[in-house]
Amino acid sequence: MNSFIKGLTALGIAFGLAGAAQAAEEEGGTPHYPLIKPVEQDWSFAGPFGTYDQGQLQRGLKVYRESCAACHGLERVSFRTLEHLGYSEEQIRTLAAEYEVQDGPDSSGDMFMRAAIPSDHFPSPFANPEAAAASNNGAAPPDLSLMAKARAVTRGFPTFVFDIFTQYAEGGPDYVYALLTGYEDAPEGVELQPGTYYNPHFMASSALSMPPPLADGQVTYDDGAPETLDQYAHDVTAFLMWAAEPHMEERKRMGFNVMIFLVLFGGLVYLTKRKVWSNVDH
Repeated sequence: MNSFIKGLTALGIAFGLAGAAQAAEEEGGTPHYPLIKPVEQDWSFAGPFGTYDQGQLQRGLKVYRESCAACHGLERVSFRTLEHLGYSEEQIRTLAAEYEVQDGPDSSGDMFMRAAIPSDHFPSPFANPEAAAASNNGAAPPDLSLMAKARAVTRGFPTFVFDIFTQYAEGGPDYVYALLTGYEDAPEGVELQPGTYYNPHFMASSALSMPPPLADGQVTYDDGAPETLDQYAHDVTAFLMWAAEPHMEERKRMGFNVMIFLVLFGGLVYLTKRKVWSNVDH
């Protein structure tokens, strides 16, 4: 059933691509972004029983720190929550100390910088949005804390009908992965603004100010995982999903328990009704 649904999804994407190409060829046609919609990926956390892959999350954190942290912050994620990724308290303290955060005021009323501690949050790489925009060609890089939940592309009919039954809720991760791996040379006849990069997966335009952030061999893994663009994109996207919803596994377990309770409760109510009304004339 799942392969059948994915087949229909791929067919819908093919029709969507054909329609986008036809619209681009028509003079004065209105483009609809993204030009290419995300393709559904295989995620360990997908579905009602999905869970996070701890090893993948650790790799994703490494990719974020080495490739994304220079421009994007994680201001809603505290260092101490990294214990859910399998890090010890000492490892978290060491990692946090690599960052500086503003604190104060001191006894003189002045703010000061200090090494971060586990209770602090990942700091923004810029002092304020204006400084971020000034350092990035006028476009302030967004904070990534909730990005995997805040960005998603409408899948359209009939795909969204099947999503009701498959409990598909990975539109955000699919979009982030597609964006990270979707950079390509601009088609002939397409002119880009200076400082922008063509990406047909971007939901706001056909180009964006962020250059391709990942490339093969860019980050060294310690666990033997492939050091490829595809692997980096999957890992950092999974990490961003965890950052946006760190308690997802608990939520799913609670939901499953509630469903079992409702089924048992419904059965008891039915049996009680049969017992109470069994001797009543109708």
